[in-house]
Amino acid sequence: MVLGTALVAAFALALPLASAGCATYRQDLARAKTHYEANEYEKALALFRVLEPDMDSLSEAEKTQFAYFRGMTDYRLAGLANPGSGMSNPKQDFRSNARHWLGVASAIEKQSQGGLTGDEKQRLADAMTDLNKDVYGGADSAPDDAPKAGDKGAKGGAKDDEKASDRASDKPEPTKKP
Repeated sequence: MVLGTALVAAFALALPLASAGCATYRQDLARAKTHYEANEYEKALALFRVLEPDMDSLSEAEKTQFAYFRGMTDYRLAGLANPGSGMSNPKQDFRSNARHWLGVASAIEKQSQGGLTGDEKQRLADAMTDLNKDVYGGADSAPDDAPKAGDKGAKGGAKDDEKASDRASDKPEPTKKP
């Protein structure tokens, strides 16, 4: 009987502590967002890194916020970082992490709407456009109606290049008269 009472007492103490743990994750997220908004990106990043293993304890909206602010923190730090030298390139590392986390935020937001405001969605889209240039090159900056190599009917496509080279090789070399 004493063992049963001890178990009930232990469970009664554990329940508030477990729910307080979720509140702590929310508080850490709120503190990290506050640091981000105060342009204290290093402090924000430190909190996001501590909170990351417990991300599954957050609601879907909080996960979206976590991923968005984590990504934007890395994005802002990339703008402040020096390119580096040798094997290490902190600027590129921050940009790579920013692209990852902003992609996560975008995916969560698509599945469960409401985690981001309209302004945050726009900033996310703008940042992803910039960060995707690191992966896909400058193709993102070409106008949508610009012909691309290999497109049917596009001037300068791969087939047109082959025809032009064939025509050039069919022409005889001009002869010089002495």
